[in-house]
Parts: sequence; C-alpha cells; structure tokens
Amino acid sequence: MSPSPSRGARRTVSGLAATALLALAGPLAAPASPASAATGTGQISTVTYTAAERTAALSYWTLARMKQVSRDVDLGPTGPLSKPWTGKAIPSIGRLFFTDSQGLDTWCTASAVTSGNHSVIMTAAHCARLGSSPVNTYSDIVFVPGYAKGKAPYGRYAVKATVTPRSWAEDTVNDVAAMVVATPAYGKQLTDAVGAQKIAFGRPAGLRVTSFGYPATTPQRGEQLLYCAGTTQQAPEGEQRVPCDLGGGASGGPWLAGFDSATGKGTVVSVNSHGEGHGGTPMYGPTLDKTAKAVYDAAQRG
Repeated sequence: MSPSPSRGARRTVSGLAATALLALAGPLAAPASPASAATGTGQISTVTYTAAERTAALSYWTLARMKQVSRDVDLGPTGPLSKPWTGKAIPSIGRLFFTDSQGLDTWCTASAVTSGNHSVIMTAAHCARLGSSPVNTYSDIVFVPGYAKGKAPYGRYAVKATVTPRSWAEDTVNDVAAMVVATPAYGKQLTDAVGAQKIAFGRPAGLRVTSFGYPATTPQRGEQLLYCAGTTQQAPEGEQRVPCDLGGGASGGPWLAGFDSATGKGTVVSVNSHGEGHGGTPMYGPTLDKTAKAVYDAAQRG
C-alpha cells in the first residue's frame, strides 16, 4: 500500500463533505465564535461552550436541518468495501453535527465511550477545530446517538467541551478528539442512556477492526450507518491504516477491535481520520498514544 500522504496533502474525511457543502448548501450559519475562549494546558487544548450556546445549538440542529445537510452533499457512489450496517442497533455510535470555521453546516461520526463522567464521545480532532490554526474552532456541535434515516431515537446531546491535542491545533498532528456532552434536562447522562464502547490506548497494529461511519456517499448520504472490516497495519507519522473506503462524513467514526455483532460492542483503538483522496482506500487513523490518553482523561474529568 502507498504511504500516508503528507499533512499538507491530506483531505480529511469531513473536509470532503465540507468542500461539497460549500458548493451545494443553502443559507449557512455565521462562522464559529464560542463565547468561551480556547485554553491550553500542556498537551491539550480545550474549548468550552456556554449553556446559552448549547441551547442555541440544539435549536439550530433540528431534524429537518439534519436531513437538509444530507441532501445538500453527494460525494459519489458508496465504495465497494463500505456496507450498510443491518445488524443490532448500535446507539453508542452517532452523527456529530456542527458548523465549521467557514460557517458551513457539516457532520462527522462519533462514539460514546466508557468514562468517569458518563458523558464522553470520541471523534477526530478535525471535527472540533481546524488544524494548524489555534483560533479556528467549530460551533453548534450536537451529537445524535443512533441516528438513522432522519430520526434521533435517543435524543440530541449538545457538546459542552471539546478537548484536542495541542499538536493538532498548532501542527495538524494527532487527529483525535474527546468531547463532553451536556445531559439533557429531560434525560439521562449519555452512556447511561445509550451504553458505551470500551477504549484502549497503545494498541499495536495487526488487530482485526470494524470501522463505522456516516459517509456522504450515495445512496445513503449520511442517513445510514456504514462499516468496513479489516486488519490494521502500521503507517507513517504515528498512524495505522485499514482497508476501508468510507467517504466524507465518516471522520471520527470508531475502529472497534473485538467487535461483537450480537451486542454491538467492541473496543475503540482508533478513529477514522483520512483516506487516499476521494473515497479512497486505505483509511488512516491515529494510534491512540499518550497524547490521546491525556485528551480522553481531561474530557472524562469534565
């Protein structure tokens, strides 16, 4: 397989969706401008969102808007390695909707994981902020667990904090993020409501994994959960790769080792980051190293 492209050449998976949205979307929201400034401590950078911003995000991301953003982008045919998930529902995996730093409506994929505060989701760093640009963070971030064909069967969870590696904000390195979601007034804490995937750090390449996501490819257009399965291989720049052609919108989706289709559970060992061009294979993901562990630990204390 060809090596991972350089950071300057990469087109991240949600970035592909955003590019198409730029040409096809209707009226867009204003550029991101969280009231709470980003802060950084050691290895990590954190952005927090006020209660008012979270309320606004939930008001913004109606089911109608979610379906509209799906209609507004078509990244071509779904690849041959990407299959619709037709097994047991997996409510811990969902679509992550947001407005990017250009004011574009778009989405990624995220998964709820075990955590001390029962409120952490894992995704890609480029689903939280622009790389190599510390001030360009995203707004109106809402996680919809178990999203399926225009329905939010487990409700909607506004994100109250994002945690990313400082190396992503400054140098576009370590494409992983943890987010803390707020508990809805009407419901339970996230993982009490939808369950959680386990998460592990420092797992070497060579594992059999199942990668999930909501790509903007046709015919699903982000409305259905898709997956690929394969064995990971070591890749340059601290990454791993897996045979997978999930397209834009699948960014941040979990790589689940030891996945049990009967329970819908596994262990997150990486997340979808980028592919070889449009809908290309393989898919690359970050090795969840000590920096990723620091990101996760900060989120579960949030």
